[in-house]
Amino acid sequence: MASKSIVTLFTVALSYAACAQNVALNIVDQHGLPLKNTVVELVGEDTSKSSSQLPVLIMDQVDKQFSPSLLIAQQGQQVNFPNSDNIRHHVYSFSPAKPFQLKLYSGQPESPITFENQGVVVLGCNIHDSMLGYIYVAKSSHVYQSDEHGNVQLNGLTLPVQLSLWHSLQKNALEEKQSLTLTVNSPNRVQVTLQTIEPKPRNTFGSKFKGGND
Repeated sequence: MASKSIVTLFTVALSYAACAQNVALNIVDQHGLPLKNTVVELVGEDTSKSSSQLPVLIMDQVDKQFSPSLLIAQQGQQVNFPNSDNIRHHVYSFSPAKPFQLKLYSGQPESPITFENQGVVVLGCNIHDSMLGYIYVAKSSHVYQSDEHGNVQLNGLTLPVQLSLWHSLQKNALEEKQSLTLTVNSPNRVQVTLQTIEPKPRNTFGSKFKGGND
């Protein structure tokens, strides 16, 4: 009888662990202020679609700014870089995940850029140093972006699960991601604190074009 009880309890525990749950994350900085545009990605499960199934994304240039300032792509996904300004831009990145250049152009470039490798791609303009944008290339299709209140809703999670968090203003190196593990005992709402730098753009390495040492 005792053996049967143990088996029953074990079965119940497994069923609970495999149960899909909804978890809300609230992401804030060290001052308790919400962090908009934090990227949360499921780790350890490659669920991305074939690149042929992925639509071409748009990273526009409007009023001397990248629009959107953060774009989330999947590995192998293509991104188009139209220039909607009435002046020319020179888009580039020196990021290891995808170094590339689109030399001075206006309107529509010849073809989109393919982002084969996961990681963070920092975008700059060789003409306008104030232009700064990011493309987060995810391995998993389960990737989310926090809203203006720092909230991310994760539905249908099979706990335990490991997540990674990234933000452009994080104190860690820009290529690093913070790890977060949710267990079967995690509450339905979890607050996460990320240490951030002062809210100013990072160096986009534009000086490499201009012969500087920064």
